[in-house]
Amino acid sequence: MHRIFTVFCVMALIGSVAAWAVTRPGVITDADLDGLSGDPIAGAAVFWAAGCASCHAATGATGDARLTLSGGQRFVSDYGVFVAPNISMHPQHGIGGWSVAQFVSALQMGTSPAGHHYYPAFPYTAYRLAERQDLVDLWAYWQGLPASDMPSQPHELGFPYSIRRAVGVWNLRYLRDDFTITADLSAEATRGRYLVEALAHCAECHTPRDALGGLDRAAWMAGAPNPSGSGTIPPLTPDKLTWSQAEIAAYLNDGFTPDFDSAGGSMVSVIANMAMLSDADRLAIAAYLKALPAP
Repeated sequence: MHRIFTVFCVMALIGSVAAWAVTRPGVITDADLDGLSGDPIAGAAVFWAAGCASCHAATGATGDARLTLSGGQRFVSDYGVFVAPNISMHPQHGIGGWSVAQFVSALQMGTSPAGHHYYPAFPYTAYRLAERQDLVDLWAYWQGLPASDMPSQPHELGFPYSIRRAVGVWNLRYLRDDFTITADLSAEATRGRYLVEALAHCAECHTPRDALGGLDRAAWMAGAPNPSGSGTIPPLTPDKLTWSQAEIAAYLNDGFTPDFDSAGGSMVSVIANMAMLSDADRLAIAAYLKALPAP
């Protein structure tokens, strides 16, 4: 019996060490970014496509105030309340003291400079698909953004969701390196796929989730319950969204639907981002949406 107990303890220890190893946060090093230099002008386009201000600007911020990424917005979910942190250029309360490698690690690995997992309320699963040149450009643009001394507030999560290390297990299942739509696409729709899936992370709202909170890729862009508990997020597949490519692109520019209704709720902020893109990029997004398969 003593021998059996000893073997059990050894196996449990080995299992614990293995689990700790496979769930450790990944990082991107300076060597991984070797040869890349940032262009802030190109980074501005990435900033708006990636929707950074929609979550990290202060609640209700408009115009230039959206460039002050002081955080504080609250996002209700089935797991608790996530609170957007200050990611302004403040060296203590924001991310002004980060390196470019730490910035890209956060965006593509979901890893903090301290080596902790971020929660996937932060869409690093989408940004993982972004070109690293684009993220280096984004960091170059970020250097010119204003700083805020607003302290970040903690998330309001109960057990077991408060265990950050458990996110490493979640990442094993959901952190992937391939696009969801893999069918042959036109060059225009391929550009749209990059904007939608890698930067704008539209699926985070417009795709339903499974029991573990991962995106249900079999129902890609098929609409989803509103996490606030009020209403639903509409589907964007062509069997439901029947607008033309030009009508979708126009909506992304001014927020007016073909029947002269206007965007509301969180889409107001999304439209403000999309309006900063080029006409070609808005048409590319529309081309991708028109190419989506019906669920």
